[in-house]
Amino acid sequence: MKTILFWWAHWRSRLTGRRPPAVHLQRGALGERAARRHLEKAGLQCLTTNYRTPRGELDLVCRDGDCLVFVEVKTRSSEEWGRPAAAVDLRRQRRLTRAALWYLRRIGRPRIKVRFDIVEVLLDQDRVREIRHLPNAFPMAAPWRYD
Repeated sequence: MKTILFWWAHWRSRLTGRRPPAVHLQRGALGERAARRHLEKAGLQCLTTNYRTPRGELDLVCRDGDCLVFVEVKTRSSEEWGRPAAAVDLRRQRRLTRAALWYLRRIGRPRIKVRFDIVEVLLDQDRVREIRHLPNAFPMAAPWRYD
């Protein structure tokens, strides 16, 4: 499978004149696609992916009933160094909070509940082995809040 992906990326880059994305970016994109499918099967409606703001990027923005869900996707090939969700430290939570507030301003500051989820995607030889959804993984980082 790796050989096929390598040759596909090689020839695509030759034809288009662009270099293929780095392996970690390819794995991240694979994880985000898998997370989106998983969340949609669970009943969430995905509104946007990879939403970029001056404050940071939001991997997925979904709707779960009357709640707007900002999802951080963490893709790893092993848990040797800990759970993928452990990478969402306080600094990352603050960045996600600022990006979420930016998004909420852009859509007119609706009166809606907000939560932050993490989806862990574990790969085995570039195939999805396991997906873990951690709803309401962390609160909006202090000192920010959304009323």
